[in-house]
Amino acid sequence: MGRYDDVYNAWREDPESLWAEAAKDIDWVKPWDRVLDDTNPPFYRWFAGGELNTAYNCLDRHVDGGRADQAAIIYDSPMTGNVERLTYRDLRDRVALFAGALRARGVGKGDRVIIYMPMIPETAVAMLACARIGAVHSVVFGGFAPNELATRIDDAKPKLIIAATCGLEPGRVIEYMPLIHKAIDLSKHKPDGTIVYARPEVPAFEMRQGDMLWDDALKDAEPAECVTVKATDPLYVLYTSGTTGQPKGVVRDNGGHAVALKWSMKNLYDVDPGTTFWAASDVGWVVGHSYIVYAPLLHGATAILFEGKPVGTPDPGTFWRVIADHDVQVMFTAPTAFRAIKQQDPKGEFIGKYDLSKFRILFLAGERADSDTIQWAEKQLQVPVIDHWWQTETGWPMAINPMGIEALPVKYGSPGKPVPGYDIRIVNDANEEVKRGDMGAIVVKLPLPPGALPTLWNAEQRFRDAYLTDYPGYYKTADAGYMDEDGYLYVMARTDDIINVAGHRLSTGAMEEVLSQHPDVAECAVFGVADQMKGQLPLGLIVLKAGVERDVDEIRNDCIQMIRNQIGAVAAFRLVTPVKRLPKTRSGKVLRATMQKIADGEEFKTPATIDDPAILDEIRVSLEDLGYPKR
Repeated sequence: MGRYDDVYNAWREDPESLWAEAAKDIDWVKPWDRVLDDTNPPFYRWFAGGELNTAYNCLDRHVDGGRADQAAIIYDSPMTGNVERLTYRDLRDRVALFAGALRARGVGKGDRVIIYMPMIPETAVAMLACARIGAVHSVVFGGFAPNELATRIDDAKPKLIIAATCGLEPGRVIEYMPLIHKAIDLSKHKPDGTIVYARPEVPAFEMRQGDMLWDDALKDAEPAECVTVKATDPLYVLYTSGTTGQPKGVVRDNGGHAVALKWSMKNLYDVDPGTTFWAASDVGWVVGHSYIVYAPLLHGATAILFEGKPVGTPDPGTFWRVIADHDVQVMFTAPTAFRAIKQQDPKGEFIGKYDLSKFRILFLAGERADSDTIQWAEKQLQVPVIDHWWQTETGWPMAINPMGIEALPVKYGSPGKPVPGYDIRIVNDANEEVKRGDMGAIVVKLPLPPGALPTLWNAEQRFRDAYLTDYPGYYKTADAGYMDEDGYLYVMARTDDIINVAGHRLSTGAMEEVLSQHPDVAECAVFGVADQMKGQLPLGLIVLKAGVERDVDEIRNDCIQMIRNQIGAVAAFRLVTPVKRLPKTRSGKVLRATMQKIADGEEFKTPATIDDPAILDEIRVSLEDLGYPKR
């Protein structure tokens, strides 16, 4: 029995006491009436009756408490060559002024604001400014296509959009405003306008009614004070892929979120206030929300905001240069990044060029971390390399090797043990727990801890249906796996049609909806195939309509471009081929899981319910034409 067991078992015996103690590290305007309000299950609420302001806890209290001149955010952009250090005082002042600009545009408590911006300091300013005045922000990744943005506009109904003129990729500039204007044209809800930060790479754009430059919005603005909100009021809505193609608006509250993220920085990541922490992600994803912006600032640490790629900006040594330049002690990124670095620099020659003596721990998450990549990183960096597992919905880790509580032995292939607050179980289809070592659905006993989603935006029934119905009493993670005799979790596969492309959760159902719009496509199926670099890639099989005589390559190129236009380049959709027919059950269900096993070269049993087993041989030939399974 080590310290992890002591902490976890103490939580199991008295779940509320851990969080009541952790909440003392947050400044409250009004204390809570109840740590956990369980009067309306399954809609549990943490710190009910409590009042606070998240932006105050991220900024003002640190300015007043002696950290005014400490770096809050270090912006490092190999794309532009810019490095900018914002102290807690700098960031507090910028946030207060921009919050005043939002207030002058009529944005107030409870209003939604969509943020469509790249990895620049103004993005963090926009998020925190919304939090300061009690507005609810919804960040949309700048690589998403107009129709994806339009669905989020119609669901969130934002009063305003905050944007930049462009995002930067190696070798190209992506103009944002044409995408935003097209999205607004497609949406039923019409925001009042857009505040636009003009980047030097695209200094001008077509102005529409209601559009305003960032600098102009600040000219007459007065700094806004922090607005008190309820602990149970929403801080942000972040959209994640849904199995129907309609994104789900994950709600994050203010109180539980602040408590859980502050607690996680030391206990899970072993980060002390005043030290530098780097989550190499994007603010469009949950990692960027939790561990670029909110958790480090709640904790009084220094966060790195990085605009670049692990390779190619300019070389495979980019990560090591940033770590050395800014004294990064702890880093968190996706396994995809390290697979890319490993591919370009297999011997780790670039690592030797930099002083990494202060670097202590590397965390990996966002997809399964293969043992080869972990061991390569361990060998090259000579520090612990820790896999861990969580989801957009939870907002912070569910399973980890909790380095701040106790450094447990590493088991390759496992993201660690359950985090205090998460009662993780493995169950079968009858909702019965299975034996240790047996595969099953990974679920979490309710209630979920502070910081996890309390519901979906304006969709309580969908919240029930998506997460709570299949396994009553539990949260459905939609992942499958097992737990070993030592309590280590192994996450093996998804149980729905969400695939993980380089850490980005994408719906194959949404891709199928796009492909089905092609005039020559009768039906289609999209599923994920294993990829050494990105974790998974989408593969599409299309059945052409009878009589189609167009060149197959033209149709294939059409399909690829349609996915790029309607889902975005993040889908990395390049694998598509025509087939005569799709394997189905007698009831008409397409056997995607079986096709995925064929493509990945895994053993499988022909489903007893298949309509015609001969179709699988046809599929095998078509997949071989695409190079699957990999030899």
